[in-house]
Amino acid sequence: MNETIQTLTNHQSIRKYKDTPLQEEQLVAILDSIQRAPTSINGQQVSVIVVKDKERKKTLAAYSGNQTWIEEAPVFLVFCSDFYRAKLAAEKQDVPLKITDSIESLLVGATDVGIALGNAMAASESMGLGVVPIGGIRQNPIDVIELLQLPAYVVPIVGLAIGYPDQNPGLKPRFKREAVCHEETYNANLRPLIDEYDERFKNYISERTNGQEARTWSESIMQYYRFSYFPEVLPMIKKQGHGVEE
Repeated sequence: MNETIQTLTNHQSIRKYKDTPLQEEQLVAILDSIQRAPTSINGQQVSVIVVKDKERKKTLAAYSGNQTWIEEAPVFLVFCSDFYRAKLAAEKQDVPLKITDSIESLLVGATDVGIALGNAMAASESMGLGVVPIGGIRQNPIDVIELLQLPAYVVPIVGLAIGYPDQNPGLKPRFKREAVCHEETYNANLRPLIDEYDERFKNYISERTNGQEARTWSESIMQYYRFSYFPEVLPMIKKQGHGVEE
């Protein structure tokens, strides 16, 4: 197994960081890896806001559900789906920008962000840094837009805390491969695999919390998925100029 595969398969979400800044060349390498990620039609529908200022990180931590590791990490990246540059290109070519009237633009932008995020995580971890993605950046998205001064057609999708790890949480168990990787067609008979994973996940949580918790994966995700937990996302998307036409 080569070092790249080892880096990818040894990922841990780090929520405690040493008070040590990143070296400038480390940050540049991470940002270079983001820019070299593939994008749909080479549209480059991704922008990243690099946040180092302590007060701004503190505010973003509060907006994201009081996730203190955002404030503690030396660098916090906010990944955005970005069609603002496409809007400027449309104006330059004197044609309308129609893609943002379709939900396809949201899928394109979110997909491009996801690929770029993966590059950033791999680059960071290859240098011994720890990371944790932050979906909570969408909890109060309009506040985030105002704080970061995002123009129209720029939508905050996910954050990434980066720093030197000050913990070793261990590898979280995953589903068996056959629950995720399907041969030729989708195998919908997944309930036995979910039952098996629920037990392994519960044991992991119990060990990690010294018996204080014993929740299953099913119980964990349904704490969130039983309702729409970020209701401000749709108003924010519309505010930023995206429509929902087919």
